[in-house]
Amino acid sequence: MIGLDTVEIAPRINGRETVLEVPVRMTLAEMLRDRLGLYGVKVSCEMQVCGVCTVLVDGQPVSSCTFLAADTDGRRVLTVEGLAEGDRLHPIQQAFVDRFALQCGFCTPGFIMMTKHLLERSPLPDREEIVEHFDGNLCRCTGYAPIIEAVQDAAGRLGRRGS
Repeated sequence: MIGLDTVEIAPRINGRETVLEVPVRMTLAEMLRDRLGLYGVKVSCEMQVCGVCTVLVDGQPVSSCTFLAADTDGRRVLTVEGLAEGDRLHPIQQAFVDRFALQCGFCTPGFIMMTKHLLERSPLPDREEIVEHFDGNLCRCTGYAPIIEAVQDAAGRLGRRGS
């Protein structure tokens, strides 16, 4: 039974219709990780500072550590797990692997989701645009150069695919 502290929501998560009863104060990150087992969503700062928890809601990047799960009712949520097609990585994911744009991997899902958002808005971004787009995403391992190269590589791959 749904009480004052819970709400029933019906988001579309990674292309699948989902119906869940969640506490009204549950974050999207908690719902994705704890209820749905989508562990690609990481949590670090819990203050919208690091970008680690970035997912797309209706195509827009959000910090899932502060975004309420209840606010996803009737909306589309895309996580890093939703990009791959079966065992085949999405071109963005593959570019990050091929360009060594990950070391510990903790920040990688957030960067990948921000890359997806960027390339949908700007299919061939220049270096300056990439750097500006990632303002708010932190990486302590790579020095950012491989991440920028991965974005440029992914842009080329997606351009050749026509999507």
